[in-house]
Amino acid sequence: MTTYLACPVKYRYTYLDGRARWLLKAKSYYSFGTTLHRVLQRFHDSGDTGVATTSEVLAAYEESWIDAGYNSAEEMAEAFGEGRQILERYVEEAQSKPVGAKTLFVERQFRHDFGDFVLIGRIDRVDEYEDGSLEVVDYKSGRDSVSADDVATDIAMCCYQLLLRKKYPDRPVSARIIALRTGESATHSLTQSELEEFERDIVNLAREILSENFDERRPVRKPICDHCDFLIACQQDPDF
Repeated sequence: MTTYLACPVKYRYTYLDGRARWLLKAKSYYSFGTTLHRVLQRFHDSGDTGVATTSEVLAAYEESWIDAGYNSAEEMAEAFGEGRQILERYVEEAQSKPVGAKTLFVERQFRHDFGDFVLIGRIDRVDEYEDGSLEVVDYKSGRDSVSADDVATDIAMCCYQLLLRKKYPDRPVSARIIALRTGESATHSLTQSELEEFERDIVNLAREILSENFDERRPVRKPICDHCDFLIACQQDPDF
């Protein structure tokens, strides 16, 4: 949905037109983020008892490291060192805080059938508090700061809250984003009326995507073009 809102042509090349997928390049920030997510998944997974201490987390980090997309060995070494620092601080802070919630799910896919379409989201983590409320936790490896407004306006975070409320209609649900580079976090919870409004918007957007004639879409230059893998494909259009 975010790809479609940013550029319908990019949506077409990403999800519908396999001829352009060979243009997709490995990106270091994806590799870095995926590595950290894998390690944090193991750290919070109660079934993975072998990743509980700092040394065990760092060992899992080395095992999970993805080296795709880096421009040089020096760039990768710098990223690797930064990742170690992030995880060391994260584990230290997690172990020093009082246990106020238990983790129910890590890297769990949730889905809801709306009839015309199925909304699917993979959530980094879901915590349950003593009062029965649920909190979506999402890790962001590329940002230094986050605000409650960032959480409130993030389409994915709103989708996650919607999906959880569909599955657990009697539970209060909130969402938290953690900026891994600094440890800063922020939380927001959609009210019932906000959730209903968001659901209407999602349904309308999904139906718009489903009815879109992507074959007739012509590329339009936007600020995101210069960093898009599909730029070379769009440049084949004489009016681009």
